[in-house]
Formats: sequence, C-alpha cells, structure tokens
Amino acid sequence: MRNVMHTLWRWIDLPFKFAAVALITLYRYTLSAFVGRTCRHAPTCSEFTGEAIWRFGFWPGGWMGLARLSRCRPGGTHGYDPVPERLPEAGRWYLPWRYGRWK
Repeated sequence: MRNVMHTLWRWIDLPFKFAAVALITLYRYTLSAFVGRTCRHAPTCSEFTGEAIWRFGFWPGGWMGLARLSRCRPGGTHGYDPVPERLPEAGRWYLPWRYGRWK
C-alpha cells in the first residue's frame, strides 16, 4: 500500500515540479538580470531551489529553497552549498520547516 501511495504522490507532484522549475528558469533568464547576479553561494539560490524541487518534489524542495534564500542575506552564509543527497531524517510533510537548513 505504501508503494502505491508513493507512486500516486509522484504523479500528482509532477505538474507542480514542472511549473516551479519553469518559473525558476524564467526568473533566471529574465528578472535576475535586473535584480543583479550577486548570490554568495555556489550553486546560486535559483539553481539550488530548482534542483531541490526536481530531486525531492515541490513541497520538500520548495522548503529547502526557502531556507536557502533565508541564508542568502547580509550576515548569512556563503560558499559552496550543494543540494543534499537525501531528505533530512526529521523532515515530514506536516513539519515542512525541518526540510531546510536554516542556519
């Protein structure tokens, strides 16, 4: 039963993944030129969020991207910060803030 629900959720999540990654790509090639390309991380925040959404799904990947954007502020982190290989153990759909690294 768990495998059936997991497969069903992957099919439901697919349109959200495509839409989110398309919007991020649109931002990267249009608006980011006006905002300025000054991300202090590698990969950039938009690349990180797009990859996290594509790898883990819209809900966990979106929260990971939001946590990354919160770190990209004055006094925040900098340097190489890749998308994690797997989801955090504490992450649950009903506790979505646990997907991101907030510090």
